[in-house]
Amino acid sequence: MTTDKAANGPLRGIRVADFSRVLAGPHASMLLADFGADVIKIESPEGDGTRQWAPPVNMAGHSTYYVSANRGKRSVVLDLKNPADLERARELAISADVIIENFKPGTMQRFGLDYESVKSVNPGVVYASISGFGDKAGAALPGYDLLVQAVGGLMSITGEQHGEPNKVGVALVDIISGLNAVIGIQAALRERDNNGGSGQCVKISLLGSLLSALANQASSTLETGTPPPRLGNAHPSIAPYETFVVGNAMLAVAVGTDAQFARFMELLAAPEAAQDTRFSSNAARVVHRGELRVLIERQLVARSADEWVRLCQERKIPAGKVNSVLEALTYATELGLSPVVSQVATDAAGNPVTVKTVANPIEFSATPVVYHLPPPHLGEHQNQTWLSETD
Repeated sequence: MTTDKAANGPLRGIRVADFSRVLAGPHASMLLADFGADVIKIESPEGDGTRQWAPPVNMAGHSTYYVSANRGKRSVVLDLKNPADLERARELAISADVIIENFKPGTMQRFGLDYESVKSVNPGVVYASISGFGDKAGAALPGYDLLVQAVGGLMSITGEQHGEPNKVGVALVDIISGLNAVIGIQAALRERDNNGGSGQCVKISLLGSLLSALANQASSTLETGTPPPRLGNAHPSIAPYETFVVGNAMLAVAVGTDAQFARFMELLAAPEAAQDTRFSSNAARVVHRGELRVLIERQLVARSADEWVRLCQERKIPAGKVNSVLEALTYATELGLSPVVSQVATDAAGNPVTVKTVANPIEFSATPVVYHLPPPHLGEHQNQTWLSETD
């Protein structure tokens, strides 16, 4: 079933059979739905586990965790241990352009829904398999975001310098892996267009995604053989690029060039610091980070954080307050980014309610993203003819 809105999306006509659950896979399939794909979410009789991850819940009675990754989809319940339901799942796999799954390696093979089995009857399928640690020696390891942040090195560089390692405040590895899945799926669809219609298997691991996302921290480790330390909110290669307490607020300053630093020192009434050999270049500032921080903290007491933000913006010095999530959404709205999507849904009693989610961050000039369905209730679309090629 393609809605009028979905018919205008850049992935219109693409059917996605989404066997994934929790976050990485569902986040990927939600983005594909935003792009116009017809996404069918296949759930067990118990439903996606995130449906029970509450409170909080929204007006429709859904866990807000579940809502964050499941708009734009149709939900059907299939018990893969039931022969009739398994046959329906296989029929759906045959009709799909894309399949997404994030079960432990080997699970889909037991049901005859692995890539090789599906490929034999649907050679054009693009099959995205998301795992925690790959399908070789790490196949049996559970792929939880916290675990991957720990063993993947992210926690080792997150937290105060003399404190304990910390996780990031959101399941960032799952999100990055979901984005990688979308990139891989779209690249494979493009290749299918170019090679006469043959699909392929796209594999994404949470650990591989995290290591790739470590970027400069991984690069420095590879080149020096020394793992980077935790620096709190400071940067290993740039200074001043950190946060400062100003009154009852925190100010983030992201000075990336010598010219910005000179303007910042002038604003702080310490223009001579830009000529000081300890601070005249970024490399010197990194070496003398502690002394520079003392100087900056001493000057910042003269004004409030809001005043410093205003003055820095006037002088094109990158600075801003550390916002709460609510303040961040408000700030984005003030900047005209339209970060919130409101959709009409129904609660368990069938009453209309408004569901809010964060907007897709990608903008297209000709085929804008579409928000055609709110996050579905479990099995909401069970009775639709969702296996039909023409629905």
